[in-house]
Amino acid sequence: MPPSGTYRVQVRPEFPLAATAELADYLADLGVSHLYTAPLLTSTPGSEHGYDVVDHSQVNPALGGWDGLRNLSQALKNAGLGLVVDIVPNHAGVAVPHANPTWWDVLLRGRESEFADFYDIDWSRGRLLIPVLADDPHALDELRVEDGELRYYDKRFPIAEGTGEGTPREVHDRQHYELVNWTRGDAELNYRRFFAIVDLAGLRVEDPRVFEATHAEILRWHREGIVDGIRVDHPDGLRDPGEYLERLHEAAPGAWLVVEKILEPGEELPEWPVDGTTGYDALAEVGGVFVDTGTEAFFDTLDHHLTGSETSWQDMVHETKHKVATTLLAAELARMARLVPEIEAAPRALAELAACFPVYRSYLPYGSRHLAKARAEAGRRRPQLIPVLDQLTARLRNPSDELAVRFQQFTGAVMAKGVEDTAFYRWTRFTARNEVGNDPAKFGVSPDEFHEASDERRRAWPASMTTLSTHDTKRSEDVRARLAVLSEVPGDWTEVVRRWVRVAPLADPALAHLVWQAAVGAWPISRERLQAYALKAAREAATGTTWQHPDEAFEAQLREMVDKMYDDPALHREITDFAASITPPGWSNALGQKLVQLTMPGVPDVYQGTELWDHSLVDPDNRRPVDFARRRELLARIDDGWLPPVDETGAAKLLVTSRTLRLRRQRPELFAGYRPAFAEGRVGEHALAFDRGGVVTVATRLPVGLSRHGGWGDTTLSLDGHSWLEVFTNTSYGGNKLSVAELLRTYPVALLVKES
Repeated sequence: MPPSGTYRVQVRPEFPLAATAELADYLADLGVSHLYTAPLLTSTPGSEHGYDVVDHSQVNPALGGWDGLRNLSQALKNAGLGLVVDIVPNHAGVAVPHANPTWWDVLLRGRESEFADFYDIDWSRGRLLIPVLADDPHALDELRVEDGELRYYDKRFPIAEGTGEGTPREVHDRQHYELVNWTRGDAELNYRRFFAIVDLAGLRVEDPRVFEATHAEILRWHREGIVDGIRVDHPDGLRDPGEYLERLHEAAPGAWLVVEKILEPGEELPEWPVDGTTGYDALAEVGGVFVDTGTEAFFDTLDHHLTGSETSWQDMVHETKHKVATTLLAAELARMARLVPEIEAAPRALAELAACFPVYRSYLPYGSRHLAKARAEAGRRRPQLIPVLDQLTARLRNPSDELAVRFQQFTGAVMAKGVEDTAFYRWTRFTARNEVGNDPAKFGVSPDEFHEASDERRRAWPASMTTLSTHDTKRSEDVRARLAVLSEVPGDWTEVVRRWVRVAPLADPALAHLVWQAAVGAWPISRERLQAYALKAAREAATGTTWQHPDEAFEAQLREMVDKMYDDPALHREITDFAASITPPGWSNALGQKLVQLTMPGVPDVYQGTELWDHSLVDPDNRRPVDFARRRELLARIDDGWLPPVDETGAAKLLVTSRTLRLRRQRPELFAGYRPAFAEGRVGEHALAFDRGGVVTVATRLPVGLSRHGGWGDTTLSLDGHSWLEVFTNTSYGGNKLSVAELLRTYPVALLVKES
């Protein structure tokens, strides 16, 4: 049985398994059926996220080890809950070599290591390139030999047997690895990595021996009934995701399996033996239906006025992806080019194809049409490369060709780094839509499009996860809900932001627009948090400054701009007043989004803390500690009969979340169908409603426009002649036509259950 609802907890050293176990009773009261945790295997010392596993054979001691997991499992069982764990099959952490026994052995013995085939290493270069040295021609002079190891400051490396005599540099030159300037990694690295992170080395999990070694512990947890579900991180990095998922499904029969697969709008998941994705597709649909699609032209005009740019989203994406393919991922591009030495222009053509690839990757033979589309677009943009493109695509269509395999792994990394981590920070027209799994050029989603997508999910992937916030989202669900209000007040936003960019100027106007939207979306936000976000956004955009080469003058100007928001009394008051004006309709959107996501087809996930208002920005901001004591206290008051107002406490969101999750857990049979329901009347399009087969969801869309029309008036919702109980207010309604004004008198959302 799939979960009825999950709750994601970022288990980490500061919030270990023991602290997580103490949440069991609260999560049961909240209404979920399963806890869903960040990775639990041993990760790099000091890791805050757990995605850099160094030892697949044990539960991370920093989280509480095996005893901690066993105690958590017992606490969950006592509360009637199950457990879903996050696993990382694509890569392992190598930042601290001595912490990773298999990597240490590869460094020690090179190609003779029994683990040489564990990692996706190109040994044709000879030595394994390790880019850790300072950008200094004399960095090797800092090497020293201590305790039978080669040391570079706090980094430790093994010394092969019989090679320990002489100066540290002489010893270094005899090893199976070569320590080099950190700046050489992107261009010269000879092992596959996760995106552009040299500290995460790609695993050859397609090898049955590697699969067994890296999955034995997790599969044991499943066999012993500790784990009910598995979330697979980044399957797109794998050599053959479909084959891997077949093997995992066979090894863990009965497990609920979801993949962190980002589908572009309109793209379908291959028919893998999984229950679905982790829900970015649902996030894009839910967020979009609360946006006023009629104001897109206003934002185009504003963006052009602020930035002077006429670059389309498609051209910007092509530019950022091409740049990533040829710089950050140059080592991967070169490795592919070595497979076609007879084609001199292969690197240029492969980079162009990757820049034009319309989705993250194909899974040959599935998805070969995406390659055809990329070939056509690449030929249009680079006609002089057409003969080479044709030569290459003939090979790239062949699933058994090593070039085709590598190219499929390459395009996902190019998309992630080029779009999510670059273009999303440069294209700042309307950032409520700049979210993983969404196309920001698609300004919003019509109710008809939403209903169609929801019914398709019910038909094809009914147990797929749905979500609104994750540890990877660029801004939390409530920030996006508030920013969606801007689509209803484009004139007001244009007026204030044009004034603000003059009062606190920045040399990069697109980035300035992004930061102003972050400010009003998350206000009141501390100066420290907004400064940290602005700096990260600037370096990701890589226009005024970069991670590799920070521009101190630009970053100082950026700090001054953010400081002015707090230190200029008139500006601070204006920001506060404007944020206050869009906060109540933002609350309405946030409650609507939440109810829709919790009741639509799929398995709803709640990211930690988001059962109250959460105005987090991109990580690490969204990994801040959660005040669970406050949430327990508010839930207890609600359970005592308190009907909370829609106010800054966020208790109304907790009411909606808990009542909906409890109903899904107690009455799953009511959530088996899907049928749109339509409100009749002059403002009927402001209601988004659907019937799941005995439960009807009603949410308010575009609340500013609704109030301009004077409210719901005589709008009615047609239902069959049963009597219905509204779950949040515990009110009964009868008859064929329900007054929407009456139904939504207390809250901007309603959940109706057919009374027997």
